[in-house]
Parts: sequence; structure tokens; C-alpha cells
Amino acid sequence: MRFSNEWSEGRIKSIKQVGETVRQFEIDIPAEVSFSAGSHINVEVYFKGHPEIRSYSLVGKPRRTSVLKIAVKLLPESKGGSAYMWTLEEGQKIRVSQPKNHFELTYGSSEYVLLAGGIGITPMVSMAEELLAKGENFRFVYAAQKRSDMPFSEDLNTLLGDRLQLFVQDEHGLVDIPALVNSMKKGSQLYVCGPMGMLEAAKLAWFQSALPAEDLRYETFGTTGLYPTVAFKVNLPRFNKTVEVSANQTLLDALEEEGIEVMYDCKRGECGLCQVDIIEYSGTIDHRDAFFSSEERACDKKLCACVSRVFEGELTLDTSYRG
Repeated sequence: MRFSNEWSEGRIKSIKQVGETVRQFEIDIPAEVSFSAGSHINVEVYFKGHPEIRSYSLVGKPRRTSVLKIAVKLLPESKGGSAYMWTLEEGQKIRVSQPKNHFELTYGSSEYVLLAGGIGITPMVSMAEELLAKGENFRFVYAAQKRSDMPFSEDLNTLLGDRLQLFVQDEHGLVDIPALVNSMKKGSQLYVCGPMGMLEAAKLAWFQSALPAEDLRYETFGTTGLYPTVAFKVNLPRFNKTVEVSANQTLLDALEEEGIEVMYDCKRGECGLCQVDIIEYSGTIDHRDAFFSSEERACDKKLCACVSRVFEGELTLDTSYRG
């Protein structure tokens, strides 16, 4: 059960390799649309022959256009999104939604700091282009494990010059997020998009500082976690069922396959609609959402079924009114 999107049938105009495991897709759509920095589109993909929805940030300068550009990283543990996208060829049709934005820039700050990790670069490209066009004071920190998987880094270096700092983990180690936060003054804003470890480090450093909570903005991608993705079992006493969740399947998908209806929308761990109650568990809960606070995650009372999992254990859940 999900909220509706406005859909149109697009066509793959071009495909370009922009990183070792990243491809850029240009999609022609029937009519022009406008999008703002940080926007994304939903895309219909297919997994095991069934349609699924995945969200991808729009890349490039915000404008009115009939060509939408996204970049997709091929993930070894893909649950249908990136694996399907990488099978597409130029000229193929694809259903896409109108652009939406849950990660908007807010103007009026003395400084903007953009922090991107890996494929989290995608919404940040449009932010950097818009901030530059408006003459805002900003800097851009882009981190990745290896240089071959840093799409758009050369273009950004040309565009931004010394506003851009690149951190390659294999060459320089991890970016010092606490030091980055400590270099910011009140009135600045930090925008973060990257894997869960980066997001958690940024949130911890921010809340240990004296900076206002509302000046930290973030977006994450639900495929990342703090633990490896492995299969696990879920016990559902209300239905007298035990469900197997494979490594390339989400808990939400497994529940739906068993006919257990769960409300959802984003499938990115952001909206919280798919939260379910944890009765008991073994192993470690791997919270991969951006919805619950650190304190709520530490209690392990609820999880977002669209992204979160358990590592080396099993779950017993109550789907409550969602049953």
C-alpha cells in the first residue's frame, strides 16, 4: 500500500559510464518539467518479474527540461534496482515519476557545506551548481573509497576549483567529519548524503557541537548499513508464520510476498510509514533508515521494514494495525 505518483513513459536517450561501477542515464520524457536542487524521481524497475519502485536523485543544474539525468551505482547486493537499470539499453522505454524534493536547499545562511560520500554525490551536483549560480558562500567535501568510483569529480573540480575537497579513502583515509563540523560557525548549514556510517558520524559530531539542530540536513540511501547484508528469519505471531528474508530481499518485500500488507511510501527509510514493532530479536538490529533518531534506534523497539534488517539473528515482529 503506497501513496500515488504522477507517472509518464520515458525513453533511455543515452547511457554513459561515469565511474567503475556507476552509469549515467539520460531519460527523455514526453513533456518538460521543472526540478530544484536535491530533487529525485521514482523509477519503475523489475525484480523477479514484478514491478518495484526505486528513487534516484536528479543530476545537473536545476532547470526546466524534458531530459532527466540520473546516475546508478551497481551494487553487489542489489535488490532489483541497480541490477535492473544496468540491463537497460539506449532506446528502451522506462516509467518515471514527476520530480519530487525532500532534500531542498534553504537560503539565508552565511555558509553552506556539502558533504557527499560515494554515490551520495548525485543530489549534491545540482546543489553545487545552484549555489555557485547564486553566488553563495559554500564548500564541497566529496569522499569515496577509491578514485575510480568518484563520478563527476573531474567536472566538479573544473567548475568549483578550490571550493572542492576530494578525500579518497584508499589514498588519504577517511574524511575527518568532527573536524569538518568544528570548522563551521553558527549560521552555517551542513548538507550530507552518503552511506549510513557517514551520516551517523555527521549526526554525532553535529549534536556534540553547539550548532543548531535544524542546520543539519541529510539524505541517505537505504541499501547501506553498518553490517553485512545476510538472510534472516522473521516470526509473526499474529499470523502464525515464519518468513525467510533473503540477502537480496527487503523485509517489506518478504512480508508483501506472504500477503501481509504494510503501509509504505518512499522505500528509502525516510518517511517512516513502514515502521513495525519489534517484540524480540537475537543478533544485531541494523537500522538503515534516516527516520528514527539515534535514541530511538538504540531502544530497538521499532524498525523500518523497507530498509532495516537483523545481522546474525532473527526477529519477532508485530505488524499491529498494519496487519
